[in-house]
Amino acid sequence: MHIRDLPYPDPGRPDVRSGPRFLYWLGRNQLGGQVKAALWGLVHMAALVSFPLAIGFGVQAVVDRSGSRLAMAGALMVGLTVLTALGDAMLHRAAVTNWITAAARVQQLLSRKAVELGSALTRKVAAGEVVAVSTGDVEKIGWFVEALSRFTAAAITTVALCVALVLYQPALGVVVAVGVPALALAVLPLLPRAARRADDQREKAGRATELASDTVAGLRVLRGIGGEELFLGRYRNASQEVRVAAVRSARMWALIAAVQVALPGLLLIGVVWYGASLAREGRIEVGELVTVYSAVTFLLFPLRHFEEIAMAYSFSRPSARRAARVLALRRSSADGEGAATAATTDTTDTAAATASVDGDERAEAQEATGPLGGDLYDPVSGMLAPSGVLTAVVCGDPDVAGRLADRLGGHPVSGGPGDGDPGDGGHGGAPSALLGGVALDEVALASARTAVLVQDKDPVLLSGTLAELLDVPRSGEVSAEKALEAAQCGDVLEALAQASAADEGDADPMRTRITERGRSLSGGQRQRLALARSLVTDPEVLVLDEPTSAVDSHTEARIADGVRRLRTGRTTIVFTSSPLVLDRADRVVFVADGEAAGVGTHRELLGTDPAYREVVTRETDGEAAVREAGRSTGPTGHGLEDIARKDIAGEGIAREDIGREDVGRIEEQIEESA
Repeated sequence: MHIRDLPYPDPGRPDVRSGPRFLYWLGRNQLGGQVKAALWGLVHMAALVSFPLAIGFGVQAVVDRSGSRLAMAGALMVGLTVLTALGDAMLHRAAVTNWITAAARVQQLLSRKAVELGSALTRKVAAGEVVAVSTGDVEKIGWFVEALSRFTAAAITTVALCVALVLYQPALGVVVAVGVPALALAVLPLLPRAARRADDQREKAGRATELASDTVAGLRVLRGIGGEELFLGRYRNASQEVRVAAVRSARMWALIAAVQVALPGLLLIGVVWYGASLAREGRIEVGELVTVYSAVTFLLFPLRHFEEIAMAYSFSRPSARRAARVLALRRSSADGEGAATAATTDTTDTAAATASVDGDERAEAQEATGPLGGDLYDPVSGMLAPSGVLTAVVCGDPDVAGRLADRLGGHPVSGGPGDGDPGDGGHGGAPSALLGGVALDEVALASARTAVLVQDKDPVLLSGTLAELLDVPRSGEVSAEKALEAAQCGDVLEALAQASAADEGDADPMRTRITERGRSLSGGQRQRLALARSLVTDPEVLVLDEPTSAVDSHTEARIADGVRRLRTGRTTIVFTSSPLVLDRADRVVFVADGEAAGVGTHRELLGTDPAYREVVTRETDGEAAVREAGRSTGPTGHGLEDIARKDIAGEGIAREDIGREDVGRIEEQIEESA
């Protein structure tokens, strides 16, 4: 694989049983690149460590006063220099290619997992953890892959040179052959502590990154409540913790580097002292001593790669473990159940790997026989959305609404009632929603995403122009203009046109750039643009979670009419408690305590379901008593306030707790609901 061929058509199915297994899988998939880099490394290091032979040959030629042999030594040095330069250049090229391609493979795997899990990813793993894995951890994994080929070449060269020295000069060669392995293994006792300190630094950096991203995302709110200094103080403390951890980690690695310099120096001193004694006794020649001395000196270069691979593995192993943990997250609840069951057996790792690797293949191989469609049903809550109608869902608990919306989109959900918490013996995830009788988590991911689109309560706008924002996969039936009109984005387009004219002299709102997360827009403008983006995709089923919570009532009514008109004949599910939207829905489902407790139109449920009326109108029991009393005495023109005080006092509420303002507010809510 060359860099120009990236990205990979298919990055493969990783072995996520552990960090070392993931690294092994990554190296195995780049075997060709590793062999190529190792061969060039052998050329480079073999030429490099052969210099002592040429030097010793030249020194002995000078001692023997042989001009021809001195010329041969010079020619040999020139040839070795060319080979060293060529091998070094090609080794660097091949090793960096391995690094980049390995990092690209891991990033593609992480991107695919993020697309697969959707919004469920950040509920399973902290956002800072995901950022750290996709940036710093990917770099460390790539570093190990790059260093592996250099280490392989260095190890082969070191062993070959030690054997050659033993054969060339046994007395000194044995000293070198015994000392070099001791040098290579001397730092091993220090590596675990160094790895722990590096891991501690990385975890603190991840927490600081998460805190910084949260602070920046909520900067407008923080300014509104005067909390900037508080959060800046927290980030300052977090960054100081990172600095202290980095210094502790650097001290340990500096100690390892000092050991790698000091011990080879001691070996070199011992070889020279022993060799000089042998030369003085006449047991070896001066040229042989120079050759062995030069060989040991040049041998220090391959030994540095032993330190590098130790550092790279110490850093990359926890990084690979974290990456494997993210890549092991599952979309299918059925696969999660299989993995959880297998965890209780003696073959935990094998079963988990099988569930991770084979589960995705099984889900993606199970292509639907035709386009998905039909009624959408959630078996957990019993909520049914008939095909082709606008269904509104009212939940008293926003968290329940969010989990229900995710289930309807085929996303994995855990942590709530009915969601099968693994800790209580559940299945590790709620059953998937059924579209036309087909479980969404059992069909190909692309098919599920095409059939059902879920817009979160807080949708994210990516930076770019408005045209790029609306350039999403779509059916082609709904144009951007129709989607913007239905979402009531007229004032947004005017504001963008003015901004475009001021910046570029071109009053084209579609070419106006939108900042990251739409921070240049108001909350209502961001919400409407996100709604337009969802509408333009024109999915078979569109699930909207509170799509009008940030707009005024007049705009809300127009948006409800626009969505109803544009989505005619398509299945649309809106999570809302707004009477304006509920009154325009064909069907309303009231979900209480995680289960569908009532079905009908908005007006029907208002008259028959007190719990529904309380959620929609925010009406208390006392206020309900006032409203009922007002119905019986209201036409006479008197008694509303007195009856309200009388009834509420009967419930133990003080008379002074209710006044004319309360009665007026109750009457307004009743009129709005009706």
